[in-house]
Amino acid sequence: MKRQADTERKLYTLCILVQDIPGVLSQVARLFSRKGYNIESIVSGETDKPGITRITIGILADQTMLEQIAAQCSKLLPVTAVKILDEDTSIRREIALVKVAAADRGARDEVIQLANIFRAKVIDVSRESLTLGIFGSNSKITALIGMLTDFGILEIAKTGTIAIERGKNTIYDDNKLKEEYDYGKHVL
Repeated sequence: MKRQADTERKLYTLCILVQDIPGVLSQVARLFSRKGYNIESIVSGETDKPGITRITIGILADQTMLEQIAAQCSKLLPVTAVKILDEDTSIRREIALVKVAAADRGARDEVIQLANIFRAKVIDVSRESLTLGIFGSNSKITALIGMLTDFGILEIAKTGTIAIERGKNTIYDDNKLKEEYDYGKHVL
């Protein structure tokens, strides 16, 4: 019998290190699609290691689904490491650009005050609008957007979540064994 906590779906963060080769992001995304899992957020970018890309995926899953997809990801040849980040021991951040209507000086001043409170930056100003850039947790960005809705949001562009573990632990701690990875390359 499965415990209630095992079947409860929540948002998890999965970090994957892959070789920087054409089509690798598509290969990882297809794996999620084949398993019927929806990707809530996906971000890909370079790492401190040349030729290695870090993919951070937000997935709504239960513990069993999460462990299954992590195991499947680790079997892909271009994947060198997979890590499930625990919410309590990791740092998660997003970036958002928010364009807000500000038709008069009073509205612009209020939007600027809100930006200061949320430590957002005003990155573009026109007579009719302001564009703010904000970096922070999803809840911080959501709160700012909520406060700006009264002014009239014209457009929002958000990144997915990027994440890293707190302390000295790294994703490199869970690398595939070099022999295991090389074996897969030589067999095919």
